[in-house]
Amino acid sequence: MTYPELYILRHGETTWNAENRMQGWLNSPLTLKGEADAARQGAILRGRQLDGFAYLCSPSGRTVQTAGIACAQIAEAVHTDIRLREIGVGDWAGRLRDELPQGTGNDPYMAQYEMAPNGEGIAVLSARCLAFLTDLSGPAVLITHGITSRVIREIVVGPDALSNPSIHGGQGCVYHLKGGVQNLLT
Repeated sequence: MTYPELYILRHGETTWNAENRMQGWLNSPLTLKGEADAARQGAILRGRQLDGFAYLCSPSGRTVQTAGIACAQIAEAVHTDIRLREIGVGDWAGRLRDELPQGTGNDPYMAQYEMAPNGEGIAVLSARCLAFLTDLSGPAVLITHGITSRVIREIVVGPDALSNPSIHGGQGCVYHLKGGVQNLLT
């Protein structure tokens, strides 16, 4: 399937990111570094041609805060869509990653999301992201989360989207997806 042109932002660093806590559907505010991450993303976007783009954001406080900083000078409105929220981590929300069982396999980091008791799981997140992408009617700037961004990028671009060494990151940068190709803008 062909998808519209996308710019994808991950929210800036939060206090829980800095503490290495699982956030999921819970929220923590941006740190000063996180505010700088969002400002850097705004500078990247201001250098792009975004006429006709929709601006869509997860309803989580950290993404709304990021959108307010990154898109303030360029977006007339930013609309929220719950399908852009982060993967649910169930009973592990708010817990320090180091206190949790470690995942195994090729990607132990992602394996933790499958292990989370009462968590959403990657398959459910993927279905949610696919439904969101199917409903897009034109180009968009998306302000979302690390794992949600990863899943959206893999759906649109394929496994090559995850070959970048910072697949779990994205704070302070912007992913540009067009014609099945991903570019990391820094």
